[in-house]
Amino acid sequence: MYLVVGLGNFDSKYDLTYHNMGFMVADALAQTLGVTFNKTKCNAKIAETIVNGEKVIIAKPLTYMNNSGTSVVEFVNKFKIPLSNIIIAYDDIDIDKGTIRFKKEGSAGTHNGMRDIVEKLSSTQFARVRIGIGKPEKIALFDYVLSKIDKQSLETLNSSIERASSVVLDFIKNKGDIQNINS
Repeated sequence: MYLVVGLGNFDSKYDLTYHNMGFMVADALAQTLGVTFNKTKCNAKIAETIVNGEKVIIAKPLTYMNNSGTSVVEFVNKFKIPLSNIIIAYDDIDIDKGTIRFKKEGSAGTHNGMRDIVEKLSSTQFARVRIGIGKPEKIALFDYVLSKIDKQSLETLNSSIERASSVVLDFIKNKGDIQNINS
């Protein structure tokens, strides 16, 4: 079993904000796999499918970003999902806008949602795909990540979302056996 978690804030007022990049990756993956988010489990809206004979749960936590670990831990405990079969998709201000990075493990960095997941799992031994949103220049970080993505940036980021979704699918199809990616 694989767990794909897209990080974001579920309130509709956060749609198309930088902090919801993880949700957008989850949506893109669900669309590629032809599934919809039609169930709620473990404090998350979920879509379920089978890929190469393995059950895959795509989750969008119903907790706010800074409590994302609550949902992830519930999935791990309920379904006994090995950490090596988890991949988290999220935004990252420390990466140039439009760049994606995949790592099999690593620190939470500056991302509060990831910090909560690492803390609640007591581990960094799970995969992640980060979508660069760049650092704001003349706006407070909090205001930037919760701001609507402008049309020009959305064009750039849509390509990144599709690439990140493909990386997640490769991770599942190859049973986690893919190399770190910086693109």
